Amino acid sequence: MIALQPILRCSRAIKPNSVSRQGILTLSRGFASSLRMSEELSKTPLYDFHVQNKAKMVPFAGWSMPLSYGEVGQITAHKHVRSSAGLFDVSHMLQHTFTGPGSQEFLLSLCPSSLDKLKPFSSTLSVLLNEEGGIIDDTIITKHSDDSFYVVTNAGRAKEAKEWINKKLSEWKGGEVKWDTLEGWGLVALQGPKSSDVLKQIFLKDGGFDLDGVKFGQSAFVELDGVKCHVARGGYTGEDGFEISIPPAHAVGLTSKITNHPDVQLIGLGARDSLRLEAGMCLYGHDLDESVSPVEAGLSWVIGKDRRAEGSEPSFPGKSRILSELSSGPSRRRVGFEITGSPAREGCKVFDATGSTQLGVITSGIPSPTLGKNIAMGYIANGSQKKGTSVMVEVRKKLREAVVTPMPFVPTKYFK
Repeated sequence: MIALQPILRCSRAIKPNSVSRQGILTLSRGFASSLRMSEELSKTPLYDFHVQNKAKMVPFAGWSMPLSYGEVGQITAHKHVRSSAGLFDVSHMLQHTFTGPGSQEFLLSLCPSSLDKLKPFSSTLSVLLNEEGGIIDDTIITKHSDDSFYVVTNAGRAKEAKEWINKKLSEWKGGEVKWDTLEGWGLVALQGPKSSDVLKQIFLKDGGFDLDGVKFGQSAFVELDGVKCHVARGGYTGEDGFEISIPPAHAVGLTSKITNHPDVQLIGLGARDSLRLEAGMCLYGHDLDESVSPVEAGLSWVIGKDRRAEGSEPSFPGKSRILSELSSGPSRRRVGFEITGSPAREGCKVFDATGSTQLGVITSGIPSPTLGKNIAMGYIANGSQKKGTSVMVEVRKKLREAVVTPMPFVPTKYFK
C-alpha cells in the first residue's frame, strides 16, 4: 500500500557517500519536507526497540521511523527481503475498526469497492474518495463479517482520513456504526519467501493453526505466544508475507521474538520504498493525491463491477467522474518506465520520442536493486500508455531514452 509514500534534495539528511544512497533518494524529498516540520514527532510502540537495534531514526509523515539499521545498507536489506525474510515496523499507519449493523453500508458510501461481495476475513485494496472522485487515501479494508471491518490507512493522511470519516458519519442516516482507532497498537510486516516458515517455526511448531489456510488477501485472528493478533497475508513488497496487528502491551515482545529468528532482518524505510516500487505499488503524496482518480491511477480494478451502473445504490463520492473515465478514458494514466542512463526522480518531465512535446511526469523513480535497471512510475497522456512506447525523460536537463513498461517490474510471489 497499502502503506507508505521532488526527490533530489536529501544531501543534508543522508550522507552522499552512503553505499545505498541511490535507493534511499527515493524518499528524500518526503524526508526533507518532514525535517522542516516543527511539531514533535510521534513514536511507535517499537521506538526504543529500534534505537536498541542501532536504527537510524528519521522524520517520516510526522513520526520518528527507522531508515536503516547499523551498517546494513539499503540494497543489502532490499535483497534480503527478496531472498529470505525482513520485518518492517508499520505501526505509524492508522488502524481502524468499524462495527455495527450499518458499518458495511457506511463503508460502501466512502469507497467504490464491492465490500458486500467480500467473504469473511478477506481483504481488498480500496480508496477513500472526495466528492470530485479524487483519492483522499488508499486503504486496505478487511471484512470480518457484514457488521465488522478492520481498515488500515496511511500515517501521512491520518488527519484528512479522520476528518472525512467524521464528516461522513455526521451525515450518516443509515444503521448504527461504531468507529474506533487502535491507538498504541503495534503493526509489523514480515515480508519475504521465508516469512511463512518463520512464523510456523516460532509460534506454530506444535500445530494449532493452519497458516497455509490463509491465502493472499485473507486474514485470521491467531494466537501468537498466547496473544490474540490479527494476521493478514499480504504486504507492500510483492513478496509473500504478513501484516500482524499486536496489542500494545505485547508489541515489543512479539516483535523481538520474530527478529531473533536467524532468517529475519529488521528493514527500514529506504528498502521499503525500493521494494514497493519494484512491485509497482503507489506511495501516497507522490503517485497519488486528491486530484488523481482511481481510473487515472490504474486502480480501476478496485471499483466493483456492480457499482459501475448509473443509479446503483449505495453511491460513492465522485461517481459521475469515475463512470465517465471508465467509459471514455481519463486524460492521463499511471504507467511504468525503464530509463537509460541516469535514474529519473520525481518531477522529471516525460516527452514524446522526439523530445518536443511533454506527455507527462515521473512520480517515483529508483535504480532497481533486483533488476539492475533504472525504473520509475508516473503519469502519461492517455493514448501514449501502450507497453513498449518510446519516450524521452528529462533528467538533470538532459533527455534520456525510456520505454513504457508494464508493472510490476518484478513479478509478485503472493501465496494464493
